[in-house]
Amino acid sequence: MEEIGEREIIKILFEKYEKMPKMPIPFGDDVSAIEIDEERLGILKTDMLVAKTDVPKEMKIWQAARKAVVMNVSDFAAKGVKPKVMLVSLGLPRKLSKKDIIEEIGYGLNVAAREYDIYIVGGDTNEACDLIIACMLFGIAEKNKVLTRSGAKPGDYVAVTGLFGNPPAGLKILVENIAVDEDLKNRLVSSVLMPKARLKEGLALVKTGAVTASIDSSDGLAWSLHEISAASKVGFEINTVPISSEAKKFAEMQNLDPFELCFYGGEEYELVLTVNPHLWLEAERAVAKLGGQLIKIGKVIEEKGIFLRMKNGKTVYLEPRGWEHFKSP
Repeated sequence: MEEIGEREIIKILFEKYEKMPKMPIPFGDDVSAIEIDEERLGILKTDMLVAKTDVPKEMKIWQAARKAVVMNVSDFAAKGVKPKVMLVSLGLPRKLSKKDIIEEIGYGLNVAAREYDIYIVGGDTNEACDLIIACMLFGIAEKNKVLTRSGAKPGDYVAVTGLFGNPPAGLKILVENIAVDEDLKNRLVSSVLMPKARLKEGLALVKTGAVTASIDSSDGLAWSLHEISAASKVGFEINTVPISSEAKKFAEMQNLDPFELCFYGGEEYELVLTVNPHLWLEAERAVAKLGGQLIKIGKVIEEKGIFLRMKNGKTVYLEPRGWEHFKSP
């Protein structure tokens, strides 16, 4: 498993599936889809949270349950689709069988469901060796109103809905028990314990018709760019490093590479987008109305590859790496 990694495992499984339905959204995108009728698609997504790999010890059980929902909602956000209902399957170790722990899981699931206006309509419960919270979301969208990874065109702008670096920095503080300024610590750690999906932004952006391709950034900014690049058969020229001031300060204090935190950290749950330049102002205004900011970081080019153009004139190739189960620590 460590040799092949999660993505190769998915590829092997896919090759064994003899029959597949017509796929309105290509296999491997952030969500899956089925045709409901000539105008509508049923959108589905499932993702699981496993305590060993997804929950730092400082994260409360209710926060872990909330995060399990956020992980799934973020992928709906990247497609510009509103999730309606959710199924939740729980794998519970015997050590978590106390009533108060179960109530905390229920509380966290409900917090997230109300935060994103989703109804929990069923699920399953079983015994497991580790805490597992697997969510499956369903929503309905018009066929021509779903964003994919494959529509980027040369000349489009590359944009993100937020700055990067806080979650990997916060996780490093938690795992290695690094002592830093209390205010800085709270800002960085809170991004790990209470992540947010950009659902409102995704829903607002799809209405503008400005977005040509979209993905969520949970596996890291560099990897997300490579995923759009592969699906759209284009490259990217990045000229802005969208790192937060907190992450940059932390990197300086700990003698870390800020580029690593920004491009290869992961867990940000921001949207990575390509935008039609003629409709940029509409997209920018749509996000601004929500109190957010659409940050332009580069442009789409014909040449394959992701290239970071530095201010000193140097060009750096961004490698296709990020978080991957079985391979990542």
